[in-house]
Amino acid sequence: MLKFFYISIFLFLFFPYSLSEDGNKIISGNAIVIDGDTIKIKGASIRLFGIDAPEKKQICYKDNKPYNCGHVSTKFLKRIINDTIKVDCYYKNKDRYKRIIARCFSHINKKKERLNLNYMMVRNGHAIDYKRYSKGEYSQAENIAKKERVGIWSGKFERPEDWRRKYK
Repeated sequence: MLKFFYISIFLFLFFPYSLSEDGNKIISGNAIVIDGDTIKIKGASIRLFGIDAPEKKQICYKDNKPYNCGHVSTKFLKRIINDTIKVDCYYKNKDRYKRIIARCFSHINKKKERLNLNYMMVRNGHAIDYKRYSKGEYSQAENIAKKERVGIWSGKFERPEDWRRKYK
């Protein structure tokens, strides 16, 4: 029994990933927000699948006044994650930067109720549906955000991908 305990501890510490029923890998734990579409769990960098948030220094406009929409996006994700017990991220692949590409869910209480972080970022106008990768998975959320004119949809902004091409 003691041997099993030590093996379990070793596996948890050195292999923090497990598999879900559908074959996706899972990484779970406390998340640290890097920006509006990137978090870290147990030292692993995780890019939220299918969404693209404004960059940290990106400026958007509301009522013709500039504001740092990248900072606002990051702050919104932090607010969601700070109210959670833990975050579970399900993934299959990593990107060229060795980041895990995942759908992430925050546990908001002990009743196993969860929020889809990717969806929430798009739905609240703090990221766009990155259709090239998502194949429109978050189109409905984006359409609601546009209709309600929330987040970046309340004014003018440059798509984060276009902004990166120009300024990075």
